[in-house]
Amino acid sequence: MNIREELQQVQLFSNLELLARQVVEGFISGLHKSPFHGFSSEFAEHKIYNQGESTRHIDWKLFAKTDKLYSRKYEEETNLRCHLIIDNSSSMHYPPVKQQTIANLNKIGFSVLAAACLMQLFKRQRDAVGLSVFSDTYELYTPERGSERHYHKLMAHLEELSEPRLPGQGTKTYTYLHHIAEKIHRRSMIFLFTDMLQVETDREALFDALRHLKYNKHEVILFHVVDKDKEVAFNFDNAPRRFTDIETGETLDLFAENIREAYTEKVEAFFAALKMKCAQYKIKYVEADTAKDLQKIMLSYLVERQMFA
Repeated sequence: MNIREELQQVQLFSNLELLARQVVEGFISGLHKSPFHGFSSEFAEHKIYNQGESTRHIDWKLFAKTDKLYSRKYEEETNLRCHLIIDNSSSMHYPPVKQQTIANLNKIGFSVLAAACLMQLFKRQRDAVGLSVFSDTYELYTPERGSERHYHKLMAHLEELSEPRLPGQGTKTYTYLHHIAEKIHRRSMIFLFTDMLQVETDREALFDALRHLKYNKHEVILFHVVDKDKEVAFNFDNAPRRFTDIETGETLDLFAENIREAYTEKVEAFFAALKMKCAQYKIKYVEADTAKDLQKIMLSYLVERQMFA
């Protein structure tokens, strides 16, 4: 998939000016105040100087007037630090798609194009963005940066992800979410694109790995990417079929009708538990059905975010 060409078809960006007026604080409200303090931009406020601190930022003019020592506090120019995390296991490449376009995306295609859209927003705001990719290995880690060169490097990585992947690439979501959480030290906005399908650990341990992403007060948004027609509704005809787990290679011969009710009950229970845990951990849950319009999903999230900012 040529992401740059597909981005030209996504009308999300023609609505940025409208959304910028609607969203009080968020991706597209222009440059907003950072909750982080550095020494690279505008003066914010004074604080009392404590013995042992660096004297570099003491306001000597104020000292001359008040005979008291105060240090200057500054606000960073970079208003957000954002980290994109993409699950690149074999299940994310379902269903097989020969030519990915905005009208025909599988789970990895949806994730890649949505991530590219977010990167466009970050670029417009001069935000720093990083990228992690995992499957059964930690395939890629790039720290948050805001340069033009870095942006093009990440775009090239995303384009590579949309290429078809052979079956057999498993998922170590539990392992690598913990690993990534330990690597992101500075407070950031974290976007996770995954189908949450894995056999590495049990449900509670998986949810605990999600909670770890909240470490250091990160804001976490989970894009739960699924093909609801097949993976939730189990909408297959009743001809005898051999179902193959594309990550483990295990097979099962059955009639879809015979297990549909029990299957959908368990899947829906898992999704309900996931949504409940996200609410409990204050993780924003976004259902991303690949059959639905990517632009509408992204716009809905961006507009809604004014209530979560």
